[in-house]
Amino acid sequence: MIGKVTIGKDFYGVLAYNEKKVEEGVGYVIDSNIGQSTTVNMTQEFNLVRQLRPGLGNAVFHVSLNLPYSDRLNDKEFASLGCDYLMKMGFDNNQFIMYRHTDTKHEHIHIVANRVRYSGRITNDSNIKRRSREVLNNLEKKYGLTQISTNVSSIKSLDQREIEKTLRTGDLPIKLVLQKKIGSAISRAADTTEFIKLLQEQNISPRFNTSTTTGRVSGISFNYQGIVYKGSTLGKKYSWNSIVKQIDYGQDRDRSIILSANGKERGTDRVGEGNLRTAIKPEPRSEGVAKGTEDPAQQSKGHVGKIEGNGMTWPLANETDWTPFKLELNGHGARKKSKRKKKRKGLGL
Repeated sequence: MIGKVTIGKDFYGVLAYNEKKVEEGVGYVIDSNIGQSTTVNMTQEFNLVRQLRPGLGNAVFHVSLNLPYSDRLNDKEFASLGCDYLMKMGFDNNQFIMYRHTDTKHEHIHIVANRVRYSGRITNDSNIKRRSREVLNNLEKKYGLTQISTNVSSIKSLDQREIEKTLRTGDLPIKLVLQKKIGSAISRAADTTEFIKLLQEQNISPRFNTSTTTGRVSGISFNYQGIVYKGSTLGKKYSWNSIVKQIDYGQDRDRSIILSANGKERGTDRVGEGNLRTAIKPEPRSEGVAKGTEDPAQQSKGHVGKIEGNGMTWPLANETDWTPFKLELNGHGARKKSKRKKKRKGLGL
């Protein structure tokens, strides 16, 4: 279940949005503790309690609770879940109204609540998105829903951009897919070789950050469907430091399999190369002119090479035109000539 939380200033705007859904026949109220009336009248009712704390700017709490496409709840169950959510978020003595919308493929509700309690106290909004995710984790278990995240401290939740993309496309976020698949591989793998094998069987290509001299692994990323996630961005559980505590890893023993995995991920599949790049070799020259180039006399002397395919074609100018050593000699000779001219001028010659 995905919760999208916003804190705002104006009750009228959010109520008008939900009431428009009702007028269009794609929304209806499933629970409320205020009188159901026009948008203006309901706004006035919310604002009566809001006046208990006139200095509070952001008094509006608005959340949409969105089920995965595979999950279903009837109105009574959804209303119960919504009330449980409000209670656990600290809205146990507050005005609220709960709408159910039917204009999307996934089932969802919208809750509008007043942060000002009937007592005049204010419901805390500190770390509200993190707290919301924790509450939803528990409610997923209670109502038998698909669990999106089970451990907030070790698994990163979706950010606002990912939530909005999920609601827009209906596709399960790649972050959640990777967390599930990689978590399964970690729990099943006995050693590094098996861990890599289990990942590759699920079309996940691991990319190890290795030292080219010692072979030490300092990090890991995962490529899935052309999108790469660093292990740490998925959660502490998926960082390399955490993974090696759960599988049998030997730096010297596993170096070749790790380098091979890096080669496959990059499309080279050469054991022993690891992060080294393919060597650049010059093409053979013919009479001082590179293959496929124009007359070097027509080229700038500073144009020393161009990339062609996977290698470098060079030099593009004749070797006799210049070399670092020759330039140095020429520069030295030019300075000598300059000094001789100055001496001659001084002698009046």
